[in-house]
Amino acid sequence: MQEQFRIRGRLLRLGSVESDGFNYLSDVVASVAQARASRSMDIFTFVQTLPHTQREFDFQMELDNFAALPISSYEHWWTSQIDNKTRNMIRKGEKKGLSVREVPFDDAFVSGITAIYNETPVRQGKRFWHYGKDCVTVRRENGSLRNQSVYIGAFFESELVGFVKLVIDRYGGQAAMMQVLSMVRHRDKAPTNALISQVVRSCAERHIPYAVYARFAYGKKHHDSLVAFKLSNGFKRVDVPRYYVSFTSLGALALKFGFHHRLSERIPENMLDGFRRLRRLWYERRVPVQVKEL
Repeated sequence: MQEQFRIRGRLLRLGSVESDGFNYLSDVVASVAQARASRSMDIFTFVQTLPHTQREFDFQMELDNFAALPISSYEHWWTSQIDNKTRNMIRKGEKKGLSVREVPFDDAFVSGITAIYNETPVRQGKRFWHYGKDCVTVRRENGSLRNQSVYIGAFFESELVGFVKLVIDRYGGQAAMMQVLSMVRHRDKAPTNALISQVVRSCAERHIPYAVYARFAYGKKHHDSLVAFKLSNGFKRVDVPRYYVSFTSLGALALKFGFHHRLSERIPENMLDGFRRLRRLWYERRVPVQVKEL
């Protein structure tokens, strides 16, 4: 299978497959050879998806992590994997008229996503990178891996107020949320909790054993409101092997000294936390909107 690649960085070019973290590589040797032949990267990296948590290859390896939710049935998740507070939030949304369901990837859905993107230029105390996109761009970007994707919408009075793009691994071992986003002004209805509820239902119906909500921890940042939200919905940290293959002398040098990691992953967390607070204050003064999501 011919893979598509994405490249990060200019001086040091770190490459990965487009579906890194969403698909288990079917032929690692062929993928590495294709990446090397492209001559477009100094380092090629790939991660094992669930349920593959044990080391399987001899390349240089570090542990990465997923926020993973083991799924046996919807009833088990509802009764045993979440607490009363989370159940009550989901019930609260239902009582206020929120409905959640799988939806087709059509013009109405794309238009709804565009409206969600353009609700506010700031989220989580920083500039929201999807703000200002038009429907053409939204359709192209959210149409990736479409034959493996399930789209879920949260609706209030027929308006799309939240959505999930759920990508199912080509071998069915996991379903990972490529995007999950809700309107800030409807957070009183807990639409994101309701979306997670439908993700569990959709996975259980397809006998998919794990739902994945991106990483559990990023770099040295191990706890914040998003981590708390994941925990409250039953997600746990699961470590998985991530591999690095150097193709150039620069790549080998970067791997030796750890420069393949982002700068934010090498700065002490207390310094980063101070920067985040300053950034939030700066944006709140420039853009007078409520930016809290969860």
